[in-house]
Amino acid sequence: MEALREELDGHIGAVASRLGASSRMLAESWFARHALLGPSSTNQDTHDLPFQRWYRFKEAFAPRAVVEAFSKLNCVPATCIDPFGGSGTTALTGQFLGVRPTTIEVNPFLADLIEAKLASYEPDELISSYRAVVDAAAARQVDMAQAMAEAPPTFIEPGVNGRWIFSAAVAERILAHRMAIDDLADTKHARMLRVLLGSTLITLSNVVISGKGRRYRRGWERRTVTPATVARLFEIAFLNAIEDVVRFGRRSCTDYTLLRGDARTALAEVEGADFSLFSPPYPNSFDYTDIYNVELWMLGYLRNSAENRTLRQSTLRSHVQIKRSYDATIRSPLLDDTLERLNAHRAELWDRDIPDMVCAYFEDLNAILAELQRIITPGGSVMMVVGDSRYAGVSIDVGAITVEIAAKLGFDLKELSQMRSMRSSAQQGGGYDLGETLVHLIRS
Repeated sequence: MEALREELDGHIGAVASRLGASSRMLAESWFARHALLGPSSTNQDTHDLPFQRWYRFKEAFAPRAVVEAFSKLNCVPATCIDPFGGSGTTALTGQFLGVRPTTIEVNPFLADLIEAKLASYEPDELISSYRAVVDAAAARQVDMAQAMAEAPPTFIEPGVNGRWIFSAAVAERILAHRMAIDDLADTKHARMLRVLLGSTLITLSNVVISGKGRRYRRGWERRTVTPATVARLFEIAFLNAIEDVVRFGRRSCTDYTLLRGDARTALAEVEGADFSLFSPPYPNSFDYTDIYNVELWMLGYLRNSAENRTLRQSTLRSHVQIKRSYDATIRSPLLDDTLERLNAHRAELWDRDIPDMVCAYFEDLNAILAELQRIITPGGSVMMVVGDSRYAGVSIDVGAITVEIAAKLGFDLKELSQMRSMRSSAQQGGGYDLGETLVHLIRS
């Protein structure tokens, strides 16, 4: 542990050495709160880190992964792009270290979370907006039938078959706060407060997020959450956020670009960058939007099933949870061999579209890398963390296939290194035998 701390401090010192004294001290102070509990490719050691505590992720970069990436470069980049923004860690860490970030996120809740972290605020004005929301919410009466008319019926009591995510009384208070936030004139303040309200939702609900989705809490029927808990948890979230803004708001770089939408098309709006660091969804047949369904519906990002489907179709083709086109023409020697073996086992697969999905996944990665080949300066680096999968005993070596695809686009391989081992599904043995790999490419 001590060696990891010394290594991190050394990387921070080297990367931040070009900053002014106050900016360097601010970055060092922020990183000093960074625990060292697990691999840098997971977020388990940053749950209490300022800004990161606004909404807790499990599967996300830790900020030290960004510092480690910067330290591998010949010089610290002036600009960095992350096509899969997620929790915003690459962009936020870049700001602390004086690197101007561009990031893309398709999930509107996560896009708001990222922008809430990256934006600058006047604390007194933010406090005034919070007080206005609390007062307005307390006086508001909500027409529940109208507010959640097209939401899934399981969300609000009485639910379906005796199960529901929120009691009617708690849901009414959540929606009162949401509507008060929506009425704010200051969109930047509304964005942050909406995110903070979102951070309370799972605690207020009858469900937990675990594994690959949502499940009901054990004994949820006997669990009591009072309507007053909504305002109390919202207050706690706000007090944490305002503390972070006051202490760490004046970062070395306060500028940023956030593009909202599908990375496969949004990258066309980016003109150039020195460096790219990202982790795309893994081809593990998991629709990542499922994790955030509670926030998306309760906060008003989704209003009907058509919007839900549109969002899911805008994600990388890494899963088979929705029916869509898996047309793809991408080829590489290892991919062809993998697809041949998958097709030979198609009858054993739990979904016959899996071979086509795997091919489409690499077609989408190819589209991302083709845009990065245009965007990144010659000699610049692209670092991506990818995860393997396995279906019917056939392993998908995502790192090696990505290297073959990237070579055709004009990238040279600098490094291919395993970061950790991930657990496979129970159907595939349940052991820690799936690789998570850092692919470091150089734009020729």
